[in-house]
Amino acid sequence: MKKYKYSDAYLSEIESPKCDNDGVPIFLSDETMIERKNKILKLMKEQALDCIIVYNDLEHGSNFEYLTGFLTRFEEGLLVLHKDEKAYLILGNENTKMVNYSRIPAELIHSPYFSLPNQPMENELNMKEVFKKAGINQEMKVGLVGWKNFTSKYLDNRKIFDIPYYIVEAVKEIVGEYNISNESHIFINSDYGARATNNANEIAHYEFGSSLASDCVLNAMDALELGKTEMDIGSVLKIYGQPNNVVSISSTGNRFEKANLYPINKKIELGDKISLTTGFKGGLASRAGYAVKETNELSEQVKDYINVIAAPYFTSIVAWLENIHIGITGGAMYELVDKVLPRKQFNWSLNPGHLTADEEWMCSPIYPNSKETLKSGMLLQIDIIPSIPGYGGVGAENGIALADKTLREDIKRNYPELWMRIESRRKYIVNVLGIKLSEEVLPLSSTVGYFRPYLLNKKSAFVYRNEE
Repeated sequence: MKKYKYSDAYLSEIESPKCDNDGVPIFLSDETMIERKNKILKLMKEQALDCIIVYNDLEHGSNFEYLTGFLTRFEEGLLVLHKDEKAYLILGNENTKMVNYSRIPAELIHSPYFSLPNQPMENELNMKEVFKKAGINQEMKVGLVGWKNFTSKYLDNRKIFDIPYYIVEAVKEIVGEYNISNESHIFINSDYGARATNNANEIAHYEFGSSLASDCVLNAMDALELGKTEMDIGSVLKIYGQPNNVVSISSTGNRFEKANLYPINKKIELGDKISLTTGFKGGLASRAGYAVKETNELSEQVKDYINVIAAPYFTSIVAWLENIHIGITGGAMYELVDKVLPRKQFNWSLNPGHLTADEEWMCSPIYPNSKETLKSGMLLQIDIIPSIPGYGGVGAENGIALADKTLREDIKRNYPELWMRIESRRKYIVNVLGIKLSEEVLPLSSTVGYFRPYLLNKKSAFVYRNEE
């Protein structure tokens, strides 16, 4: 590995990236949905599962949506999928119609337990009866799928359940405690889970949200002005009525006053710390810096912000982007970031990179001593969060896809407009920002690698003097 020096990261007046989301969402094809179902059925067979029960609510429904194509909005729901492909959708009062639109053929079982409080309880069966109606009997080995792939070093992760107790209890009463297990891993385990890798259609589908988030944050950065409010800027972080997969952040000055998470009418003042974040299906974009145009506008206590934290942080982003490739282990990526941006000095603790999909953070193969290898089709988000006491944050979070030659050709052939955007983004990253990329790295938005720490200076951003 080449040696990365903080002094090689410097601010320069450069052309900023351009918003490039084309406003055209890509549907998941029928072929993709069949492929998804077959992936899950194969993993069920490997785990000797007779059926799986997949839980869903609005914030914890991505595994359910992976097969059905929809979420139940404000209700709960279950998908019961048997190894012979027979499927049942257990839905509340206001989502029974969705069985007609499900991407996986399924039989409806109405259960008002999944409806909103005090709604009619007609057709009421207890949960044990509901599951028997869905074909579950005492001879079966049943996998419960919530949304977490637990990775405790001390507990039996297959016996930790993250779905409501009344559901777990009913299944347990039918099949017995020893015949149920947490099987979320077959969906989201980063080493072999069905959702860990994506085909060309899925990458095109998710690129829409990733580039949309990027455009919103870029527009928010461009809209920043003294005297504007958090709410003024926050309005730029939402677009097209698309649902966010995170709480959007538009913050100036100190955050979390009175435990508040949301934009308020606080005005931007010179020298304020700024945080901006939004995310849609497929990816998140985030930026952090100061509301200044130049160093002399910073307070005396943080005038060395660039040297102390901003340049080191950008250098770690450069190293991350230049070294990530198919076949590298998650452990090697973790060690790389720790070497370039030492954890003990810069106080970061979370995984410096993770997989993304419908949700912002699905799981991560990047952790200490990880032997998991990064694979073609993975969607990965740069997520390095250093913290130096007394200084404002830094942030340039965006996502990329890894793609081997076959997958790249598939994207190029079937999604030529997307491929043109990817090529344009790569040229900007290499030629303007000075970051070398493997041909396997596909930027999913125009702002990958773009870090503007002085947020009122719309022309200045970090570049890297890449002479090796």
